[in-house]
Amino acid sequence: MNSTFIIGKAILLAILITILLTSCANNDKDSYENQYLYIPDSSFEAVLIEEGIDSDGVLNQRMLRKDASEVSVLDLNFSSEGVISDLTGIEGFVGLRKLSATQQEITGIDLTHNTLLDTLVLAGNYISNIDISNNPNLILLDVQSNQLSAINGLSKAAHLKELNLSFNELEEFSIENETLEILKISNNILHSFDVKRSINLKNILLTTNELTSVDFSKNVKLETLLISDNKIQNIDLEHNASLTHLYISSNSLTDLNVGGNQELIDLKVDRNPNLNCIKIESGQNIPNVSISEYQELNITCE
Repeated sequence: MNSTFIIGKAILLAILITILLTSCANNDKDSYENQYLYIPDSSFEAVLIEEGIDSDGVLNQRMLRKDASEVSVLDLNFSSEGVISDLTGIEGFVGLRKLSATQQEITGIDLTHNTLLDTLVLAGNYISNIDISNNPNLILLDVQSNQLSAINGLSKAAHLKELNLSFNELEEFSIENETLEILKISNNILHSFDVKRSINLKNILLTTNELTSVDFSKNVKLETLLISDNKIQNIDLEHNASLTHLYISSNSLTDLNVGGNQELIDLKVDRNPNLNCIKIESGQNIPNVSISEYQELNITCE
């Protein structure tokens, strides 16, 4: 047997051993990743231990995927275990229907794998962008008091009823969602706002923004419209016959006609310096009215 043949067999054997060892290592890695979730945030893991979810009861930056997959409700609010800043590992909670983590220091969250979520409350964090494209079952989404400048996937939330985006940094907002009934988006920096394709809206909180005009002509089910503290110059409420509450104080209105809003029971229109007369219909009674001393309700306004 010549030396070349012997060397060739040795090389082949070395290659086969390398492949086998690599395969075993990869299988071990796959087995570990399939069995465990990585939980880098010690406060997050401490809450999971405290609530009996992380069954090994040890702060070791990991938990069984099986433990996570069996959780349907996860409440991370007001924990004594410290402030949570990282929710890495949440992707393993594939059965989660309700997640609440308020007043933490979370800057971002990946909800791609939490497809069953119907309630998501992340108020009082530092989130600048959120994507709910993979959360079509959401009914309630509350992300008020964050640093949001964008939100993606709203049109895919086919069951969404209530959305709270107040106290964020949104400059533009447009939504096409026929299930949405309650929208709270006060205290942003909005200069563009479009809800024409959300035809079932009943309640809108839109105070303290920078809007100069709005269009609610398609929102015929509107009952409550709170839009004070903007820069609105005119508004057409002809198509909003169901309106019961209208707060439009502290704007730049020059005229206002609420004669077609016979269901109105509460009207606040004070502090519009260029608005002297609010037009009503003969016999129309609005039980609660707040106007400035230079303003009046009248059936004729010139």
